[in-house]
Amino acid sequence: MSQETPVQGSKYFTVTELPGLKASREQIERLFHRYHFAAQFCTGKEVLEVACGSGIGLGYLAKNAVKVIGGDIDENNLAFARERYKGRQNIEIKQLDAHQLPFDNGSFDAVIFYEAIYYLKDPEKFVSEAHRVLRKGGAFLFCTVNKDWTDFNPSPYSTKYFSVPELNKLFGNFGNVNFFGAFRTTDDTTRGKIISMIKRLAVSLHIIPRTMKGKELLKRIFFGRLQILPSEVTEGMAEYSLPVHISSSSPNPDFKVIYAVGYAG
Repeated sequence: MSQETPVQGSKYFTVTELPGLKASREQIERLFHRYHFAAQFCTGKEVLEVACGSGIGLGYLAKNAVKVIGGDIDENNLAFARERYKGRQNIEIKQLDAHQLPFDNGSFDAVIFYEAIYYLKDPEKFVSEAHRVLRKGGAFLFCTVNKDWTDFNPSPYSTKYFSVPELNKLFGNFGNVNFFGAFRTTDDTTRGKIISMIKRLAVSLHIIPRTMKGKELLKRIFFGRLQILPSEVTEGMAEYSLPVHISSSSPNPDFKVIYAVGYAG
């Protein structure tokens, strides 16, 4: 995650998925889904994940990548990654600002940016930087919660969320960008409808806790037994279903998560 000037600690630490926190089953599934999706683009590649948070997905990517660099603005987040991956030769942890990536032109085969675009003060600057540090033909891998999902809840400290058409325009540097949806929004069960109604009411009244830790009780009430977030994503920790290709020309309310894939040059 990023802001204009790197600092040793920041507010983003409180809204990051950290090892040891409790999570719903779907939250675990989404976490695994993101990195399983990315892994197919990383085999034999040099990879940069910007806004890597606590680095939960870095080890999974590094199993098949030549090298993985995980960068984040928050040194508190990176402390988890530094400890977890200490001694792993193909994983490097680096504090950085997404608006000014400290790498030469054409340094990477893939740049990953997950669940963080809404924190940036200047997302256009980051997109330009991501394009700059990619080699020709390198992949830009992106994921965000869908703002057009009926139960969408904005994160504290966020600046702006983008619809699919807005993202397509933002990623213009990458030419023809492919968009995908994952985790369908439909839950026609009575329980699902009740949870959706309560959640929307809580969002409108601004009573949802602002931190990941603070949300644990609500998750327990709505989703039942929670699981502990792991220190590292592992194969088979959740099921995986292929994301669905969607149009880039109109907002899409059918999926909770939006992916985008573009290529430099």
